[in-house]
Amino acid sequence: MIYDNAVSILKDKLATVQSDTSTNILVGPIRLPVNLDGKTVVFQWYSWLPVQDEADRAACETATTEALIKRLSSLNLAEGQQSSVLVYGDFEHAEDALIRMHSICHTGDIFGSKRCDCGYQLEQSMKMIADNGAGALFYLANHEGRGIGLFSKAMAYILQENGMDTVEANLALGFVDDSRSYTDAISILKHLRQQPVTLITNNPKKLEALKASGMNVVKRVPLWGDVSEFNVKYLQTKVNRSGHFGQNEEILKNEYA
Repeated sequence: MIYDNAVSILKDKLATVQSDTSTNILVGPIRLPVNLDGKTVVFQWYSWLPVQDEADRAACETATTEALIKRLSSLNLAEGQQSSVLVYGDFEHAEDALIRMHSICHTGDIFGSKRCDCGYQLEQSMKMIADNGAGALFYLANHEGRGIGLFSKAMAYILQENGMDTVEANLALGFVDDSRSYTDAISILKHLRQQPVTLITNNPKKLEALKASGMNVVKRVPLWGDVSEFNVKYLQTKVNRSGHFGQNEEILKNEYA
């Protein structure tokens, strides 16, 4: 009875999202009240699961909630991480919608680390989306350390404390500067919205990925801030080594430079 009830409740909340290169199972929307500066802002939350083996693919192709639930407990999802998206307003139909492709940062987003600006960018972009009236924040779980993972990022931090910048540290550990992929996130974006979007980013690779997918990006909004003695080298490396769009004059000429 409990199983049948779950199937009945969930069947209209699951969708299979396919692109030329990937298949994902999307669950949602789920009402998610969020505290932003003491004010409750209600988002709609979705999460997605990449399909990686034949059994999961068969469950997707038959599009049965029953097949997925029967597989769920054997997938060990807590051993990995799944990405998600916070949607605000009438994202599907609004004339103007802001989006943010935000890479997970365990130290910055959770602990409030000052070594980067990720926590600031996460909260600020959520505020920008809510203020705009419509938008979506994609929280990308496999992007830690620009795609090297949390343990490798910890080793990279030790190298940075001994003189390397973020690019040098990643290269020294056998990685490329930036190995992140936006393919799955873009397929979910296209499922949720067909109209043009405005991208919140300083990273040209995110802009290029969206444009290459055929998504109409009408403009880009920069997001710089929260500069301190702890992260100014990190921010300058983004511009000078990783090709991020330049910071404003205040940041380039700040007292820590």
